[in-house]
Amino acid sequence: MGSFLLATPALAEPREVRVGVYQNEPKIFMSPQDQPTGILGDLLVEIGKREGWTLRAVACEWQACLNALQAGNIDLMPDVAYTEQRTRLFDLHRIPSLLSWSQLYKHGGGQINSMLDLKGKRVAVLAGSVQQDYLKDVLAGFGVQAELVPVQSLNEGFEMVAARAADAAAANRFFGDLQGATYGLNATPIMFQPSQLFYATGKGRNADLLTAIDRSLGEWQPRPDSPYFKVLKRWMEAPAPSFIPTYVWWGLGALVALLSLALAAGALLRREVAVKTRHLRDSEDLLSTILNSVDAHIYIKGTDLCYQYANRKVCELFGRSLEEVVGKADSEFFDSATVARLRLNDMRVLLQGERVEEEETLPSRDGLQTHTYISVKLPLRHADGRIYALCGISTDISKHKKAEAAIHQLAFYDPLTQLPNRRFLMERVQQTLAASERGKQGGAMLFIDVDNFKDLNDTVGHDMGDLLLCQVAGRLRACTRAQDTLARLGGDEFVVMLQALSPLPDEAAQQARQAAMKILKTIEAPYQLGTQLHQTSVSIGIAMFSDQHSSRDELLKQADLAMYQAKTDGRNTLRFFNPDMQAQVTARTALEADLHQAMAASEFLLHYQPQVNCDGQWLGVEALLRWQHPQRGLIPPLEFIPIAESSGLILPLGRWILATACRQLVAWSALDGKSHLSIAVNVSARQFHQADFVQDVQQALRASGANPQRLALELTESQLLDDVDGVVVKMTALKAMGVRFSLDDFGTGYSSLSMLKRLPLDQLKIDQSFVRDVLTDPQDASIIKAIVTLGASLELQVIAEGVETVAQRDALMALGCQKFQGYLFGRPAPADPAPVGVGHPSLTEG
Repeated sequence: MGSFLLATPALAEPREVRVGVYQNEPKIFMSPQDQPTGILGDLLVEIGKREGWTLRAVACEWQACLNALQAGNIDLMPDVAYTEQRTRLFDLHRIPSLLSWSQLYKHGGGQINSMLDLKGKRVAVLAGSVQQDYLKDVLAGFGVQAELVPVQSLNEGFEMVAARAADAAAANRFFGDLQGATYGLNATPIMFQPSQLFYATGKGRNADLLTAIDRSLGEWQPRPDSPYFKVLKRWMEAPAPSFIPTYVWWGLGALVALLSLALAAGALLRREVAVKTRHLRDSEDLLSTILNSVDAHIYIKGTDLCYQYANRKVCELFGRSLEEVVGKADSEFFDSATVARLRLNDMRVLLQGERVEEEETLPSRDGLQTHTYISVKLPLRHADGRIYALCGISTDISKHKKAEAAIHQLAFYDPLTQLPNRRFLMERVQQTLAASERGKQGGAMLFIDVDNFKDLNDTVGHDMGDLLLCQVAGRLRACTRAQDTLARLGGDEFVVMLQALSPLPDEAAQQARQAAMKILKTIEAPYQLGTQLHQTSVSIGIAMFSDQHSSRDELLKQADLAMYQAKTDGRNTLRFFNPDMQAQVTARTALEADLHQAMAASEFLLHYQPQVNCDGQWLGVEALLRWQHPQRGLIPPLEFIPIAESSGLILPLGRWILATACRQLVAWSALDGKSHLSIAVNVSARQFHQADFVQDVQQALRASGANPQRLALELTESQLLDDVDGVVVKMTALKAMGVRFSLDDFGTGYSSLSMLKRLPLDQLKIDQSFVRDVLTDPQDASIIKAIVTLGASLELQVIAEGVETVAQRDALMALGCQKFQGYLFGRPAPADPAPVGVGHPSLTEG
């Protein structure tokens, strides 16, 4: 075995890594220099350069490689697809190195369009591979009797199909798309087992290798200019057939005819008398000039497969003169695998007299690159029909192939996250629905939407938004299995299609729920966006593959509706689709249309709920928005506030609330018993993060003439997490005017003590969820006591909301709380200009 030394740090002892290499082009195979190459081989070389490893390539067949890895005779094995069984035998890194799927390939004469067509046929499959187990189970599920023929290499499987010893062969799409044409095989529509590929180590061995691989993949995969994508661009080619313009075929045909005529003429002239020798030499020189000026590789090989003629392009490819090429075979210029592929096509011409038109892949002179050629090979015959040579014309179509690969990437993958896009997903859903019907397997679609993503874009910019989406995509990858499909639909919407779930609906639904819960938990961990930490969540809608007649569009629509139900129910949760959701969405759409008319029709009003001290004396009120719908009556805020936020109406609505509250302060300032009251106004996150929010508040105060010291703005903890510096600037500017600030629902968010110290707050509001169980839950009582103590230490007022009973008030007083709000002291009610006394007055009593 060959070995090679990668660049290592100057003072570090190089780490020797024994790498198992089996032939599976273009993912992994042995180069002529006995080095691992291909997509996964070159990627490992790049990681090795970075880590200072010495890689020692160990050639082995697939099963032998796995046995050596398990025995500890090699350290690392590329191209290992994830299965639960393999995770019990080997250790894998976390981030997949490559995504692939399997496909069946057949010879030109076979008719194989579905699993049912495999009845009575022989299918070559790699021994010990995941394809072997999968096909065995699927064929059993279909009740199809087919013979699975184990082979030791993918090349052996393709050779069997080419020789009609088997009807089809299973291979990964990289190998199949690259080698299918070489063996005269065509891809069938049967695609299965999308898989994530990893590097594997023996169980409990070489954890440092896996950590280093994850470190490089984690840094490289989000960057299109990284070594990861350079390796992919170098190797990955689209499977679509190449398009060669018609004029090229005519030109090639003309050249073949010209060459054939010239050679026949040459053979005849050589038997002519010596007088014509000079004319023959002149004709050959003219022909050579013509052939050397053509931008194609033109050559003649004898029955011994040695070159009898090569034009200028062939000599340049080999880096040899014509004299050094003539008489030599391909083994002088190519590796053994390439020679075997070329020989297969050549012998079809020389032995069977076929005219061969195939794509051929040849390495460059330095072995670092490969080029794809469209080759036309035809037999040259004596007058009696005997074949004495073949004439070949090969045209380099590498640029065409790269363009096709780029088009395929653009057509089927999202450029930001590198995930499959909507088009890819919809094609995969169609295939999965059909397979689910035939195989009676369960499946589910998870529609995932990032919560409050627009607020992030509006506050910190689209660059940070894109960074968040890439990190979310990475976490979703980590949550999905190899057989599942993850795609980005666009914006902040993702879809996970779960496959191979239980055929029992209840069990399948439980499996889908577990997968969604894993996603919710993974997504909610903090994100590092530049210098700031950001907290986010997702809402997930789930639609099950329960209706065999559902179309892919209907399934996606159902999952979308379920996601909106999750949004409505508070976000950071999951919901399953049911028929009632359609009616709810229809009602929501109608309500949104009414909401647009409500502002112009003056249908909104403010109710006020008192805030009192221990003696029941009024200190102020909280302004609460109500919508007096002309047909539906009074609509609760929880029904229309989320719609106002998503539609953008929350901004003009928020300005109206501020202006109305300020005018009410002015009205009360002239009344005995009310002039001392303050009004607390809730401010939405979207409203507060507007660049002109400070000016909006200033305008409301100036236009009404209200006393700023009687106005309090209530913020929630979630509004403070993003752009803390900007929040402090706005709060400080408003504090300078006299406006006060209250932190609403305190204790339910993510506030830190350091952040509380920075914010110019005046008051903390104890969330009603703690007040509700203060009499029965000692933990809630302890939390309230801690908030009261914290408020005192920071010189902040503390008020408890949701107080409904005397017993709750007394318990709160015993814990040190002295200000209250709740139904015990008054329900929200409209304002009234009549005087209000102390004690327990009503807003409407005179």
